[in-house]
Amino acid sequence: MLQPLHAPAVVVAPARPAPAAAILGVAVHLPDDVREVADVERALARRNPGVVPRTPLVTRLTGVQRVHVLPDGEDASDLAVAAARTLLAEHPGTTVDLLIFASASQDMVEPATSHIVAHKLGLDSVPVMDVKNACNSVLNGIEVAEALVATGRYGTVLVASGEAPSRAVRHDVPDRATYALSAPGYTMSDAGAAVLVGRPPAVAPGQAPRGILASAFSARSEHWDVGMLPGGGTAHPRDVERTYFEIDGGRLRDAFCALGPGVVEEALERAGLTIDDVTLVAVHQVAVAYLDDVHDALGLPRDRTLVTVADHGNVASVTLPLQLVRARESGRVRDGDVVLLLGLAGGISIGATLVRL
Repeated sequence: MLQPLHAPAVVVAPARPAPAAAILGVAVHLPDDVREVADVERALARRNPGVVPRTPLVTRLTGVQRVHVLPDGEDASDLAVAAARTLLAEHPGTTVDLLIFASASQDMVEPATSHIVAHKLGLDSVPVMDVKNACNSVLNGIEVAEALVATGRYGTVLVASGEAPSRAVRHDVPDRATYALSAPGYTMSDAGAAVLVGRPPAVAPGQAPRGILASAFSARSEHWDVGMLPGGGTAHPRDVERTYFEIDGGRLRDAFCALGPGVVEEALERAGLTIDDVTLVAVHQVAVAYLDDVHDALGLPRDRTLVTVADHGNVASVTLPLQLVRARESGRVRDGDVVLLLGLAGGISIGATLVRL
């Protein structure tokens, strides 16, 4: 007896939960003092004859042309405050429930710089904390803010960053070995950023939900000494010679490239997306010369990245907010577009966050 034919079972993929938090706004602040890296190198050569090459090698090898320098008398907190004021002015009536200062830089060891930022913004009674992970500080700050908004603990979180690496750049160079460790610091640049994280905005029926879609993070901490600013902690509490950057540029590049595309692939899988769905890849940049290697190692499409390091230098954890702002200004991204925020930091660590704007 023939059995009745049955239509094959239809497997319905479980609906992905709507984003619990969104990036509601981003602002950056760049100091007005812009310096040509080649000019900085020539001044270093005159100041350190026989040690620093007379030919501007750093700008030639890295492709970094210009850096920003904050004024004397200002601190990392002032850079964060300037960006935060711009952002809050663009979102009048916003109530900040938590302020996170997320930066590799800080005003001092104690207290947390977030207190200083909050006071300068007139947010003296708002809870605060610092989040610090080198050039991934802002991305990790967004990660913390998203989790706290998702739990309902806070409604709106202000993530503010002030990066002032120019204060840790060496100008008196005793020997060639010290110059080699100091040279990457001459591409470092000062900047401030502010990111507002809160509940996702409502969208019209049929539109994709906006917000933070998925993230993935990883680290290879055996490389913790590849880039350091050793002074000020318990290891070197009062050694003035250890208050300058010590960066092995070659090792740092190799370590980043060895990370592979796993974190990017994991974030895309969690979001149910492919790289073809991404309009912009905002990736941390330390040198123009490294970008091709980073793209190849992490599987990133070159036509969807935006180069900022040449004209603005390595602004540490402000890099990703800067690229978001520039992409908005140029029309590269609009509401509804998906952006991949890809952070790379000394230590070393990597993070990938997918956001629908």
